[in-house]
Amino acid sequence: MSNVPVNNGRRRFLTAATAVVGGAGVVGAAVPFIASWNPSARAKAAGAPVEVNIGKLQPGQLIRAEWRGKPVYVVRRSEQTVSNLAKHDDQLRDPNSEKAQQPVYATNAYRSIKPEFLVALGVCTHLGCAPTHHAGDFDQFVEGVPNGFFCPCHGSKFDMAGRVFQGVPAPLNLVVPEHSYINDDTLLIGVAQGDA
Repeated sequence: MSNVPVNNGRRRFLTAATAVVGGAGVVGAAVPFIASWNPSARAKAAGAPVEVNIGKLQPGQLIRAEWRGKPVYVVRRSEQTVSNLAKHDDQLRDPNSEKAQQPVYATNAYRSIKPEFLVALGVCTHLGCAPTHHAGDFDQFVEGVPNGFFCPCHGSKFDMAGRVFQGVPAPLNLVVPEHSYINDDTLLIGVAQGDA
């Protein structure tokens, strides 16, 4: 045992300095750990709304966009296509879209905000294949219906409102995602009408 007097001031300084350095180490380790809980930039982008320019889309044309890693079909329907939608209701599995495959504001005969535009996920509700758009030659699959979507994987058929025909493997209509219009030429996929 030494007879050297204890320096309490130095002891308090070393204790405080050790606590500060230890606290800084804890904060330094916690910040990256907590930051790792935030979604990545890629994940944020995958769920972000997508703007689609529809200004040059002609009646009968389809453009594809990608939202949340899935294809979205945007079709400009002609007046004749819109007026023909009700003519084959008796051949559809869910003609009134009673099963919730669309937002409330798109629960109508057109399954859309604007009758001339169909916005639907290009994913078959059977096993997730991509239906093909047939403009003018869909009657080879459904007699008397000139336009629609045919899924080549298992033969599911959908009309130009994305409603599924009877007697096919797909159990539900195509999904209509949340969408809105920024202006006459710009569609916003992923944001509900009224929330834009």
